[in-house]
Formats: sequence, C-alpha cells, structure tokens
Amino acid sequence: MALTSEQIHDALGTVMDPDLGKDLVTLGMVKDIRVDGEDVRLQIELTTPACPLKDKIRDDIEQAVRAKAAETGAGVGGVEVEFTAKVRDGSKPSADNPLPNVKHVIAVGAGKGGVGKSTLAVNLAVALSRMGAAIGLLDGDIYGPSLTTMLGLDALPPPQPKGNTLVPFEVHGIKSMTIGKLVPPDKALIWRGPMAHSAFKQLATQTDWGELDYLIVDLPPGTGDVPLTLTQLLPLSGAVVVCTPQKVALDDARRAVRMFQQLNVTVLGIVENMTYFVGDDGKKYDLFGQGGAELLAQEMNLPFLGGIPIYPELRVNGDAGTPTRNWQGTPALGETLDSVARNVAQQVSIATMSGKFVQPTLSIT
Repeated sequence: MALTSEQIHDALGTVMDPDLGKDLVTLGMVKDIRVDGEDVRLQIELTTPACPLKDKIRDDIEQAVRAKAAETGAGVGGVEVEFTAKVRDGSKPSADNPLPNVKHVIAVGAGKGGVGKSTLAVNLAVALSRMGAAIGLLDGDIYGPSLTTMLGLDALPPPQPKGNTLVPFEVHGIKSMTIGKLVPPDKALIWRGPMAHSAFKQLATQTDWGELDYLIVDLPPGTGDVPLTLTQLLPLSGAVVVCTPQKVALDDARRAVRMFQQLNVTVLGIVENMTYFVGDDGKKYDLFGQGGAELLAQEMNLPFLGGIPIYPELRVNGDAGTPTRNWQGTPALGETLDSVARNVAQQVSIATMSGKFVQPTLSIT
C-alpha cells in the first residue's frame, strides 16, 4: 500500500518554513503532489529563488513523508522534491504606487561615502539575477553616479525613449538606469534639493522597468534629499545599510539606520564591507578593524547580512564593468556574494509574509 495524496498533504502540513514560522500548506507553497507506485514527487514553490534554506526544507519534507508512511504502515520509495520560486509582493495594491509591476524596492544606503555601497548594490543585483530573479538596478546617486563604470555602460548609446519613458540598459542579466548616461561624463551636477528630487523621480518612475521581482536602488551616502525622496515616492520593502569595520564608519552607519527607522522603512540588515584582507602569505589582515558591523547589528537588534573581505578582483571587475566575472575567478568571492544576496532575499521574504510593509511616511517636527 502506498501513501495517498491526502496523507502526503497532511504530512506537509507539519513541515515548517524555518524563516516564516508557518507550515508549507498554510503558506500555499505546495503546488503539486504525485504518487507513482511507492515513489513520491512534490513541487514546492519558494518565496524567493534565493532561498538560503532550500536543503533544510527538502530534508524536513522527506522526514515528514517517511514519518507519515511509518505511521500508516504504507510503503514509500523515493521522495523527489522539485523547487520552483515566485517572489511574493508584500505591498497592497495602491493607485499611488508609480511602479505597480515591481514587487520589491530595496534601498542600499550608507552613512558615509567610500564604504563600497555601489559595489554591494551592483553585485547584489547580479547575484539575485543569477539565482533566477528579475532584477532592476537604479543608480540613485545623482551627484556621483557609479553604475556607468561598474556596469560597463561607457560604450553604449544613451537610453532610448519609448513614449514618455526610457528603455533601461540590459546588461549582466539585469535592467539598469543611471543619470551618468544622460549627462556628459565630466559634468559636475551642482544641483539644489528640488533639482535632485526631480531627477531621481524621473529616473525611478519614467524608466520602463517592466515586471521585476526586486528593484535595487543605490542611494547616495548620507541622509539627504534623495533618500527622503525615495521613501516618499516608492513603497520600499526595506533598506540594506553598508559600512566598514572602523568606528567612524559605524557611527555614520548608525545614523543611516536611524534615518530609515524614522521614516518607517524596514531595515533588512547590515553588511560589512572590507572585512579583512588575505595576503599572499595566507595571513588574514584586519585593515579596518574586526567585526564592528556585526556588533552594531547586535546592538541595534538587526540582522547581520554578512561580511565581504577585500578581494582585488572585486575592484578590478568593478573598474572594468564586468561584475559577472566575480563568479568566475576565486570561488570564495562568488560564494560570499551569493550568501549576502540570499540573506537579503530571506529578510525580504520574512518581512513580506509578516505583513510589515507600509508606505513610508515623513514627519517634520
């Protein structure tokens, strides 16, 4: 006697998603159950293609199915689990949302410049795309745009108009837009707040992004006009704060966290860049200190999303506009970037399923 589909369904109702705290049936993740003799084939839909706990969920499913077989006296052969993924939209439909086809907007910010914020934004976007998500990347640093260089857009023509919108660049598996391709490369943008606000709004809302799972926004450093515009303009799913280990960077990162919290934006966590450097002698050098961002995350009760050591090829590939090569050289570099991306996606899924998302608001007192 083999297990029935109903018995397997009951077994899956005991398997909990480790992040979301609910069972697979309640979460609507069970998409197909097939029984072929004593073999069981299941299709489970994850909430993100970057799910970091896929192997644990698979193991828990097999244990639950075999436990149900032992309970009922049924025979069971192989248990095959096929994972699909569909990023779920946590925001409520709203006529005020200028990007209704974008499921999640994630801001990447920092309290100060020079900590690798743009490097993280680019590689986070590429990593999530490599995992199967539809990704857009917006260069929100109006005064110092970096994506033209880091994505290798220099040789491409300016973005083309499509009615009242601009067609984004499609490179390295992602869609992107930057003001760096709309002004002369050596032009200094000496703009007051309203001009920066208008420029950012046009880039964000008048780009034909299409349907995206995640839109990553690379913010300028600090707590000025553009972060305020972003939080007023778009329904943010959350923000990632980047810093380096030394105290002066941590002090500024704390201010960036407080800014997002004051604006009612979920802080998804903190990433530490330039964590350490491994020399040719194999020795680890803590050039900027050690573990500062992780301690800050603990202090502020935030997730620590990971540390990125100093890899020379990360800088080389950024300067050359070839970010996908970060997965073709040193294996540890690609694995590190993938780990950070999975952790970010994990926090977005947790916030989505917990119903935390609200339109950010700004109160001036």
